[in-house]
Amino acid sequence: MVLFLLEAGGAWWWWRWVAKQQFLEIKQPLVAMALLGLLALILFLLGKYSAGIARLENHRLLRPGASHLLLGAYLLALVIAGIAAVQAGFFRVDLYLAWAFCALLGLLALESLVNLVLEIYRPRIKGKVGPPLYESRLVGLLSHPEGLFTAAAHALDYQFGFKVSETWFFRLLQRAFLWLLLAQVGLLFLSTSFVFIQAGEQALLERYGQPVSGREVLGPGPHLKFPWPIDKAYRYTNEAIQSFNIGFVHDEKDEKEKGNAVLWTVSHYKEEFHLLVASREQTESAATNAPSGRKSPPVNLLSVSIPVQYQISDLRSWAYQHTDAGNLLEKIGTREVVRYLVSIDLHEMMSSGRFKAAEELRSRIQARADELKLGAKILFVGLQDIHPPVQVAGAYEAVVGARQKREADILAAHAYRVQTNALSNAEALHRKFEAEADRARREADAVARAALFTNQMAAFKASPAVYTLRHYLQTLARAGSGARKFILATTNTEDVILLNLEDKDLLDISNLRIPSPPVK
Repeated sequence: MVLFLLEAGGAWWWWRWVAKQQFLEIKQPLVAMALLGLLALILFLLGKYSAGIARLENHRLLRPGASHLLLGAYLLALVIAGIAAVQAGFFRVDLYLAWAFCALLGLLALESLVNLVLEIYRPRIKGKVGPPLYESRLVGLLSHPEGLFTAAAHALDYQFGFKVSETWFFRLLQRAFLWLLLAQVGLLFLSTSFVFIQAGEQALLERYGQPVSGREVLGPGPHLKFPWPIDKAYRYTNEAIQSFNIGFVHDEKDEKEKGNAVLWTVSHYKEEFHLLVASREQTESAATNAPSGRKSPPVNLLSVSIPVQYQISDLRSWAYQHTDAGNLLEKIGTREVVRYLVSIDLHEMMSSGRFKAAEELRSRIQARADELKLGAKILFVGLQDIHPPVQVAGAYEAVVGARQKREADILAAHAYRVQTNALSNAEALHRKFEAEADRARREADAVARAALFTNQMAAFKASPAVYTLRHYLQTLARAGSGARKFILATTNTEDVILLNLEDKDLLDISNLRIPSPPVK
């Protein structure tokens, strides 16, 4: 239990310490490598000697110490290799080794705990001595890799039912394992001399961290180079269209859940940033809150979602002019967007000026990237989503709705004015034409009456008695044209006339006379 606590506490403490380090600086690396090499040699000799005695004379108490000595020697050799890698320019190799050692110490702590539990529940057999609690199988495996062959031989013998470990192939493999492993490592090392650049990619070839003269940029296809770490090829997808976002942080999961509907009053990105936008309309502050009648600044807050797409046009400038060209290009785009928004009107930005603003932003970002020699070509700047902040979107929609209603009322008033004016003009023309027609009719009637009177005078002069009688009869006919008339023939008798002035329907069936049938 004490061993487990020491190993676990050491692993946890060292892991926290290493996590705070950027790189470990060694002031005298050659002296450190020499001292560590000497210590590794001493540990290796002591470990081999102890392991031999433990195996030949069956001193079981020497096995754990021998294994730890050999493991310490191997780990010191790895530390020496890490220091050499740091001197060669691979500054984080030493940190990686430190993390690996912390993880190994944690595994040893876990193994100690498991061994303790198994030892508690192990059945005790009289005469059989158990292994020491502090003996680690993991340490033994790392310090005696040849034990892997022994374990594999026993597993194969048990699996196949005969002594596979005694065949010539297995013995050859056991003897030549180190050489085969070295051959594998050598082939792996030589394979780093070949590099294949895919279509749409380019690579920068460096030798000891410096560009190779005449072969700085490798195009698509196979290429030969010196093996790693002498030559290194850094790949870039220069023809692929890359993008970054300004004004929001994209969340694909949220977008799939919400669908394609985008509402101003609902946040549809993981994070949204508010930017200042200019406004030509200055609204006066409330009189109760604004002393001396000051006006609020002519700016508004706006949430914008601007995707920017680009390609790498000059790979050397992109890789060598700046440490992180992609991050710098994103910051340039953000700055140009902020500068542009404070110089354009809010309503123009959200309506007719959107496409013009997108092209202007693309030109500004491209100009600034060319000025800094980024080696990037800006292909597209989109203004896909422009709206007020979510917190005030409802109020903004209400204002926009009121303005639209006002415009609709104004247009309705114009339409009513046009309709009323047109109807009044038509009525005026109608009355005018009716008056002209009445005047013409009256004039014609007066002319006709005058002509009639002239003709009547001639007729009266020709025969006054006939003319007078004729007009008397015409007047009588006109006056009695609508009255019922009774015609009485002249007789020499005195008749009593009874007049029934009751109105009767002329079609009354009682007034009809049915003729009598003829007599045969």
